[in-house]
Amino acid sequence: MQKLKIGILKEEKTPVEKRVPFSPLQCSELVRAYTGLEIIVQRSKDRCYTDEEYASFGLPLTDDLSECDVLMGLKERPVDKMFPGKKYFIFSHTTKKQAHNKEMLRAFLSNKIELIDYECLTDKNHSRVIGFGRYAGIVGTYNGVRGYGKRYNLFDVKPAYQCRDKEELLEEIGRVRLPNIKILLTGGGRVANGATEALGLLKIRKVTPYEFLHCSFREPVYCQLHSKDLYQAKDGSSWNLKDFYTNPENYVSSFLPYTKECDLLITGHFWDGKAPVLFTKDQIKLPDFHISVIADITCDVNGSVPSTLRASSIPEPFYGYNPMTEALDIPFAKNTVTVMAVDNLPCELPREASEDFGKELMERVMPFFFGDDKEGMIERATICKGGNLTPSYSYLKDYVV
Repeated sequence: MQKLKIGILKEEKTPVEKRVPFSPLQCSELVRAYTGLEIIVQRSKDRCYTDEEYASFGLPLTDDLSECDVLMGLKERPVDKMFPGKKYFIFSHTTKKQAHNKEMLRAFLSNKIELIDYECLTDKNHSRVIGFGRYAGIVGTYNGVRGYGKRYNLFDVKPAYQCRDKEELLEEIGRVRLPNIKILLTGGGRVANGATEALGLLKIRKVTPYEFLHCSFREPVYCQLHSKDLYQAKDGSSWNLKDFYTNPENYVSSFLPYTKECDLLITGHFWDGKAPVLFTKDQIKLPDFHISVIADITCDVNGSVPSTLRASSIPEPFYGYNPMTEALDIPFAKNTVTVMAVDNLPCELPREASEDFGKELMERVMPFFFGDDKEGMIERATICKGGNLTPSYSYLKDYVV
């Protein structure tokens, strides 16, 4: 391998992003594994690993990464702090034409930067290979259960971000005692897997959709719903997953019966804007709508969960949704739905989330980056290069005009 310098970027977004693409140990392991590789760390007072921890592994610290060939960070970059002609790995949040990042993508194009988006890194089956979903699921479920405890004065455990690590979070989970409520979890990906991990730690029994709808229990239970449980074809035809992902507008929600039985809803499913919402604002007003707490881990504002009117913050994760006014209210008021919609949940356990992410990045992506990208993984995740959008992302042309 020819000499290559990778720079670990200081995060610039507000609120502060504490996570990193690689831990200090992982950086040192990469340098040992790939001859000719040098990793330089931009100084930062905010990240979950200190500058001193990186330096202790022999990694150079600097304020200026202009000499680096590749820049690796997490969140979006300021348009006035880009290095022209370089290669960037970040979560760009542009592929859905997010309005707030239009200027950033324009800047990547005008600076002829090669932009590789972590979210677009997929294997040969086009399944995502890395992400922070697991920890979003763990923390989001913990927050949802904590919100339920606060709403009904059952218990008050420590916020996840105040726990020193996952070990302390597990200690807090051990203090939770839930009544015989019914919990719904949607989705089957990384987020949902993290949520089931947390529900398992809470020792909550899993039941089938039929049992959830038709049975009573003397203990708390949860049910996991997948796309086939949430939607059905408008024409009454049998479920077809491929067709649903291709033509979601041809389906309607079949979720309403669950709203009459569920106490706590945890959402971890992917939602396409063409797909129907899970339930409507009018349905929340129905007298038999039973959901009182929603942990919307997906946090699609004005998306599939219509009570998610805005993202909440780590220090203040809960707000109320008033069904009658269809507006924000205080978090735990009697006639409201309590909503948890933090959009950066893994930041509450930044060290563990970073280690998990870095491990996947090292094992599943870097071999293709440093070697032969025979599966086209890096190419599929490259949004722009040399001042132009790549063919797979040419649909963004009208977005960056």
